[in-house]
Amino acid sequence: MLTLSGITRRYGDATALDGLSFTVPDDAYVSLLGASGSGKTTLLRLIAGFEEPDAGQIILDGVRLDGQPPHRRDIGFVFQNFALFPHLTVEENVAFGLKYRESNAVASAAEVAERTQAALELVGLEGFGHRGVGEISGGQRQRVALARTLVTEPRIVLLDEPLGALDANLRDRMCDELRAIRERLKVSFLHVTGSETEALTMGDTVAVLAGGRIVQSSGSRALFEAPLNASAAKHLNAWNILSGTVEKDKLRTNAGILPVPGSLSDGQSAQIALRFDRIDVSDAAQVPEGRHHFEARFLTGEFNGPTALSFFRTADGALVQVVDHLSSPRLPRLEEGRTYALHYRPEEVLLFEGAEG
Repeated sequence: MLTLSGITRRYGDATALDGLSFTVPDDAYVSLLGASGSGKTTLLRLIAGFEEPDAGQIILDGVRLDGQPPHRRDIGFVFQNFALFPHLTVEENVAFGLKYRESNAVASAAEVAERTQAALELVGLEGFGHRGVGEISGGQRQRVALARTLVTEPRIVLLDEPLGALDANLRDRMCDELRAIRERLKVSFLHVTGSETEALTMGDTVAVLAGGRIVQSSGSRALFEAPLNASAAKHLNAWNILSGTVEKDKLRTNAGILPVPGSLSDGQSAQIALRFDRIDVSDAAQVPEGRHHFEARFLTGEFNGPTALSFFRTADGALVQVVDHLSSPRLPRLEEGRTYALHYRPEEVLLFEGAEG
């Protein structure tokens, strides 16, 4: 088990990580989701030992790692750009760590060859060992980088946006393969990404990094359906966040004055969250009984294959997104520039107290 306690990392006046605490269980696939510049890669570099925290502790299986050099941490790192040696063959790249690591280097050529071939078979590259890394595809280079990491049998594997350099088809295939490989090895993977789709697909647990801290760590379904705060909801790219001030049990937002679930004090700051696919659209005079609504002007639509995304703007400037699943469409034909009622069931609303964070 990997445990991070109170991890802080500063660069001059900028704080990248601010007292972050987080646990990666044994035999787990954990996704770390964060926006660009949120400190995701910094966190991986601290765990791996390429940088040291200004405060806090990093503990793996009861042993404190911070202060130890990278080669003594027994941690695998798969870099975003693969970081392969261009002058070596696929086989030589994979074998490099076995032959030249400081401790427990493998001197037997037969053992190196055996373990290297086993690693290549594990990632589906048997028969590719003799090729140069410039002679194989991007997806195959990704697998070589993974094999080079796994052959040393690390206690945990860190993956820094490992699918970012691949095209869409390869990403989908590698998602399945990464999960299958991890399940066979029973080694924990910590997979960093800025893609909410990738994070939710890959992780048994998804942790959201924002403001230098983990704002939520949950199962992927629980996170998507019930984010605990506005910061987590924003990172999922599936929730509209409307901020405002409470007035007589309603929230004054830039989408209008909206009812809120629960009782809040006047003057209190709060946000409500409405999921893209939980909002319906109709003429203002045709809002079904029992539903809450506000009005907004239709801007444009975006076709995404199985779904269509519609963009609306309220009179006070809030941008609202609505998703329609084309297998069971529910939205009427929309005219650009026309104002519609956007309505939803009261129980679909999530309420987050406090100022927007």
